[in-house]
Amino acid sequence: MATLLYRLGRGAMRRRRLVAAIWLVVLVGLGLAAATLRGPTASNFTMPGTESQRAIDLLAEQFPAAAGATGTIAVKAPDAGQLGTPEGQAVVQGITQEATAVPGVIGAVDPFQVGAVSPDGQYALVQVQFNGGVDTMTDEQRDAYQEVGAQAKAQGWQVAPGGEVLNAEPEVGSTEAIGVAVALVVLIVTFGSLVAAGMTMLNALIGVGVGMAGLFALSDVIELTSTAPILALMLGLAVGIDYSLFITSRYRQNLLDGLPADEAVGRAVGTAGSAVVFAGATVVIALAGLAVVNIPFLTVMGLAAAGTVTVAVLVAITLQPALLGFAAGRVLPRRLRNSVPVTTGNSDRATGESDRTAGHNAPADGTGDTSTDGSGSASTDHPAPQAATIAGEDRSAFGFRWAELITRFRIPVILVGVLGLGLLALPAPDMRLALPDAGTAPTGTAARVSNDLITEGFGPGFTGRLAVVVAGDDAAATAAAIPQVTGLVQRNENVLAVAPPQLSPDGRTALLGVIPQTGPTDPATETMVQDIRTAVADVPNADVLLTGVTAVGIDISEKLSDALPVYLTLVVGLSILLLMLVFRSLLVPVKAALGFLLTVAATFGITVAVFQQGHLADLVGLDTPGPLISFLPILLIGILFGLAMDYEVFLVSRMREDFVHGDTARQATINGMGHGARVVTAAALIMTSVFGGFVFLDDPVIKSMGFALAIGVAIDAFVVRMTIVPAVMSLLGKAAWWLPRWLDRALPNVDIEGEKLRAQLDKV
Repeated sequence: MATLLYRLGRGAMRRRRLVAAIWLVVLVGLGLAAATLRGPTASNFTMPGTESQRAIDLLAEQFPAAAGATGTIAVKAPDAGQLGTPEGQAVVQGITQEATAVPGVIGAVDPFQVGAVSPDGQYALVQVQFNGGVDTMTDEQRDAYQEVGAQAKAQGWQVAPGGEVLNAEPEVGSTEAIGVAVALVVLIVTFGSLVAAGMTMLNALIGVGVGMAGLFALSDVIELTSTAPILALMLGLAVGIDYSLFITSRYRQNLLDGLPADEAVGRAVGTAGSAVVFAGATVVIALAGLAVVNIPFLTVMGLAAAGTVTVAVLVAITLQPALLGFAAGRVLPRRLRNSVPVTTGNSDRATGESDRTAGHNAPADGTGDTSTDGSGSASTDHPAPQAATIAGEDRSAFGFRWAELITRFRIPVILVGVLGLGLLALPAPDMRLALPDAGTAPTGTAARVSNDLITEGFGPGFTGRLAVVVAGDDAAATAAAIPQVTGLVQRNENVLAVAPPQLSPDGRTALLGVIPQTGPTDPATETMVQDIRTAVADVPNADVLLTGVTAVGIDISEKLSDALPVYLTLVVGLSILLLMLVFRSLLVPVKAALGFLLTVAATFGITVAVFQQGHLADLVGLDTPGPLISFLPILLIGILFGLAMDYEVFLVSRMREDFVHGDTARQATINGMGHGARVVTAAALIMTSVFGGFVFLDDPVIKSMGFALAIGVAIDAFVVRMTIVPAVMSLLGKAAWWLPRWLDRALPNVDIEGEKLRAQLDKV
């Protein structure tokens, strides 16, 4: 693979105008396709096979009038008892008529006819039924719905339209640009060159643009959830910047080693590019693996994000070499440009002579060829000529000093690291999962205002109504089952009320509204749902199904919780297999998998403490703590797995290379950290910044995703990979690299470090 990528890199640089033109055409073409073919995103979550989804499907077939989106308009009079006066009733009836006139509404229920008035006569609820689902709602319909009651508001009444009809796609504004700005600053500090930093960022942004345009171009034929594009944007930005960083860093080091520009690019893509391809493949496999849990919306989210990561890899190994060809030696800091003449290197013979010249400048410390760090990441620990020779290495750099300290105190470091992460993971067992409800929406939004007003006037149960669907073989069977079902439901102590049934035109299907005493995400509500389903399971001659937004959320959370251990086992097993291929070792993959589990546990613990328990919630702008979004844990595992394997490869492969070349296990560990620490630090800071930028969005779902990913990356990079890993590696010594001979012969050699490539070039 390294040889193929070496040729690809050199070819892309030599034909840089053609490569840049091709990517520009692809970007513009997909952009036009996205603008013309973009379809709506889905703001609801479906789960085929669950009882709640079967009930929704049955209503759509037999009772379509009751299958559309619903809304609830909360009304509060200026004074208690005012709804009992003719004037107050006239105001509410006017609001009801306004709601009926909203485009797409097939009916609004007068609260006085169904008793939806609070005992104190100050609050009322107007139920609104639309003819289409949430995803068919237009912005014009939502705007008209939210304008209902404007005249009453002018008279001092509070009118708050709410309900699922207000579910819309989260807006990605300018706040996440903060993460990109921080990433650019990190690149400038790392490279010491505006050209190198700007080119790396440009390359990543082009990749994100292509990936997102392609995703939206397909959205007309593939149903995307509203969070899928944002997840794809998060990952596309983060990995795009990091992958370009790794290749640019290696190219710079190759120039410092005296290689001509095209040879420097070829070797950078052959070595760093190999690691980028492997790292990208692990992320893609982990995200695509979400399909094994058989949850459609999660599968689409995983595949959408995997698509943007794939584009990021392709851009890094093709467009990045072309851009490096345009920049040439300007990627180096000004103080080093004159000391390193950048030549074209048009012949293989000249290339070989340059390689041997660079080799003579290598230090005689047993570390081997310093032009390669073995991990695919560049050694950027050569910022100043006075600290070392151009091709040498600065042993006083932070990475070497940190590794010396870690390996010297390895036992205490391991104990403190493991115990510290264990303490952070303590809240994780209390994690609760649910779909978001209006009670956790940002304060001041229409959905939150309506939710709070309903809770204030009627109690939390009115914000999470349930629906019981009764379907008999004929109208007589349904009519006979309704009283029995109503009685069984009312026996549950958490049921506040059961509304009179609504019948389909043929009388075969009935819909009963159920109001619990507790809110949608309350554990007692979940228990009540299960108890009701058990109680009505044996009603004769009728199918009785419990649904509603609350029931859908409970079903999805339960299925995702059941799938979590299976997916975690799959990911851990995959990590062991992949790393066994790369490192030709048994203990290193096991160590990496255990480190990944520590990262996941600590990340879950911190996220639960902040977003569920409310500790330090003000720091992330969270108004109301609540359960985590149902798919966050399984999505977090998939993404962190890929990113954790990135850092493992970038650091540990250099350790393996130096150990194979004759260094002691401890010295190899120090070398790996010394050469990889700076670039891994920069990469982790960039990813943390990009993910952290999404914490500033108002949407609590996106906020929690950005927070969890940022914390997870920071923990894995700085605590696990750069602290615990070198300590464990030095403790294991030679045993870390043991692999049975029969297994060594059976495993294919993926040559991530590019050893075969270097051997081939040295013969030239």
